[in-house]
Amino acid sequence: QVQRAVLALTVPLETLQAVKSRMMKAMRMGLSRETHAQANVRMLPTFICSTPDGTEKGDLLVVELCQSHVRTLWVSLPGDGNQNLQVMYKNFDMPADIMQGKGEALFDFIAQSVRQFLAGIGSPQHRLPLGFVFPFSCRQTQLDKAELLSWCKGFSYTDVVGKDIVQLLQSAINKQELYHVDVVALMNDTVGTMMTCSLGGKPCEIALVVGKGTNSCFMAEAQLVEMAEETSGRMCVNTEWGSFGDDGTLSDILTPYDQHVDQESSNPGEKRFEKLVGSLYLGEIVRHVLIALATEKALFNGSNVIVLRTKGALKTQQVLQIIDNEEGMAEAKRALEALGLQPSERDCCRVQQVCRVVVSRAAALSAAGLAAILSLMCQSRELERLFVNVAVDGELYRGYIRFGEILQSVTGLLAPECRATLVPSVDGNGRGAAIVTAVALRLAAQRREVNQLLAPMRLSRADLERVQALMRQEMELGLGRETNAASSVRMLPTYVCGTPDGTERGEFLALDLGGTNFRVLVVHVTEDGIHMASEIYVIPTAIMQGTGEMLFDHIIECIRDFQLKQDLMEQVLPLGFTFSFPCQQLGLDKAVLLTWTKGFSASGCVGEDVVQLLRAAAQRKQHLGLKVVALVNDTVGTMMSCGYDDPKCEIGLIVGTGTNACYMEEIQNVGTVEGDQGRMCINMEWGAFGDNGCLDDYITDFDRLADEKSINAGKQRFEKLISGMYLGEIVRHILLALVEKQLLFRGKPCPKLHTKDIFQTKFLSTIEIDGLALRQVQRILQDLDLQATFEDSVLVREVCQTVSLRAAQLCAAGLAAVVEKMRENRGLARLAVTVGVDGTLYKMHPCFSQNLQQMLQELAPNCTVTFLRSEDGSGKGAALVAAVACRGA
Repeated sequence: QVQRAVLALTVPLETLQAVKSRMMKAMRMGLSRETHAQANVRMLPTFICSTPDGTEKGDLLVVELCQSHVRTLWVSLPGDGNQNLQVMYKNFDMPADIMQGKGEALFDFIAQSVRQFLAGIGSPQHRLPLGFVFPFSCRQTQLDKAELLSWCKGFSYTDVVGKDIVQLLQSAINKQELYHVDVVALMNDTVGTMMTCSLGGKPCEIALVVGKGTNSCFMAEAQLVEMAEETSGRMCVNTEWGSFGDDGTLSDILTPYDQHVDQESSNPGEKRFEKLVGSLYLGEIVRHVLIALATEKALFNGSNVIVLRTKGALKTQQVLQIIDNEEGMAEAKRALEALGLQPSERDCCRVQQVCRVVVSRAAALSAAGLAAILSLMCQSRELERLFVNVAVDGELYRGYIRFGEILQSVTGLLAPECRATLVPSVDGNGRGAAIVTAVALRLAAQRREVNQLLAPMRLSRADLERVQALMRQEMELGLGRETNAASSVRMLPTYVCGTPDGTERGEFLALDLGGTNFRVLVVHVTEDGIHMASEIYVIPTAIMQGTGEMLFDHIIECIRDFQLKQDLMEQVLPLGFTFSFPCQQLGLDKAVLLTWTKGFSASGCVGEDVVQLLRAAAQRKQHLGLKVVALVNDTVGTMMSCGYDDPKCEIGLIVGTGTNACYMEEIQNVGTVEGDQGRMCINMEWGAFGDNGCLDDYITDFDRLADEKSINAGKQRFEKLISGMYLGEIVRHILLALVEKQLLFRGKPCPKLHTKDIFQTKFLSTIEIDGLALRQVQRILQDLDLQATFEDSVLVREVCQTVSLRAAQLCAAGLAAVVEKMRENRGLARLAVTVGVDGTLYKMHPCFSQNLQQMLQELAPNCTVTFLRSEDGSGKGAALVAAVACRGA
């Protein structure tokens, strides 16, 4: 009979594994916004987003609401790694009438206790931050804002449920005229336990309390915590796991003894996990086992066992003493005789056996819960192995040495991928609460400094509307014959007067020259689509930097080679030439090179007509079957290649290493060309927007530093705020400023960060990927010799997001000016237009396109803008410009 009872209370390893899986599932439900309301493991956000780093300093006040008293503490943190905390405290016993009275009286008593305590220690009148330990279930929306969900442990003030606990305490403190005392943080005892074990440079990221009740908390990845608005970093989550199993998920391990304890409790059917684990209930479970065994005559023969039917006859403290190997038998005899029983030695031995199995089960179930937390952390951080410190407190852990041993060994079996080191907590409620408060103050001070530093990078709606208006103003100046020279936006006519309409047919050659590689293509435009063949040819440095004749002769040889391979020597095909260097276009097939870029310096080309240079080389090389009909830049090519798929595409946008835009303007508005019928594509060259100083109000010190070290200081100012070539540099200068202010990398020198271009724009794209674990961000920074803490990684991500968001929003402001001008030109109440877009920043950055489109919608609400990604605008687009020109001819 005794063995049967013991077996019923023993949970096999496979069942514990199942309990762990169910706990993980319940935790995920609690974390999800969709299922949170149905979850019995509440997973409440605490808004504690960091563990201490040892720099916390100052005097702090703590108030803890205990079972029968209020504890007040004065804690001085020296800022030396928090090794030498100075603590003074005093307890104030709660009068019995307050336990039965109104909530207001309870908070008044807490505030009076604070006033008496401060008077007793003669505290100064400077501002005192206060941390409040409130060991009841709350829904927090901020660290200092928490709504009470339910009372337990014998407390019951119905007028407090649903109210903000911090507000109630602050009002009571103000009533006592303690206006210098501010309630900064509210937490439960579990969080305090975790924080007090995070001292001495070893962060502790989990806490487990197994006392009268049981609970746990841990540092979760912020994006998992859907009930809070935080999306980066980590946040401590209070699991409230005592209610695990309230939905019946623990029915396979509940024994008849557990059912009796539950029925006799003040909250039947609730807190099922807590009733298997918490010390408030273990004595009761043992009592019901003894009643059953006595009824079956397996214990206390000849004794009157009616006394065992009295609730509370056996205390958990006695159970823990009975378990003791040395004194246990004697303690069992004493405890049972005190109840009026006459136990034999065998009875005492069996009672000891029952006590052990009940407490061991509590330890094993706690281990299943802890293993669930460990595996959840390991999975969400995408780690193969997790090493973590776990703060443990509560009378069961402290009162029975085997409890900790079982907890450690069973956790190791259930979560073998995790190595958890158990750290006993010392006054988690008092010192821990002080540290939570100090960390909150440190983070708030840092946040103020970071916000101040990044404020110039954060543009308001009004700022962006002003940029939009300035762009419109510069566009108008650029289009005017007399005002063109005064504009920073060149508004160059391209002589492309139509976009594809789908009727284009034929074979075309295309050339694409924009860097060290030169591409030749043949493009077949047919009824069923576009088919292309191409080949890439290298341009040796000697030719790039030689004479113009050498360069264009080399280009003709590459074209001849390609035509031979493609069997095109007998045909004279119209040719479109994408030439991605600044040109003054004088006709569709006439463009004067203004300057070389990208490492080219071929002599005798600047100031010359590029198409004429190509034709002259063809004559020299006796290659007479060449008919150049159009020269375009890559932005126009992008618009044309997308225009073939979507006739509404009348804008081209490139946001990559550089940035530019083009669009279809009414010819009558283009003062720099003759004619007033139809439309012409205008190459804006908007990268230079602001070169005349009109954007100076929006250019920050970080932009100026990046500009000064660039090869064209003072030029292409708009491009330097937006494009991929410069964003990494802007981020680098911001990071250096944060290091200097000791807000990043603990203020330690970062020699590598002083190297120009060390922080590449591609790092922004990687770091900002939604859901990228912060350990991966740490690894990216480690490759740059930057030893980042977890908080550092969060801050670096924030800087990247700020810089890339501004770039997208400025791009949107420029585009808003374009679409609004087009709408007004055409006299439309609403414009529907498509933007053909290309460039690595737009295509590769995880948020750029979304941020751009969202802001454009706000700035140009009367325009419906569709974005179409260009595939090979430089090749296909050039051929289509030639095709449209031939169609027009």
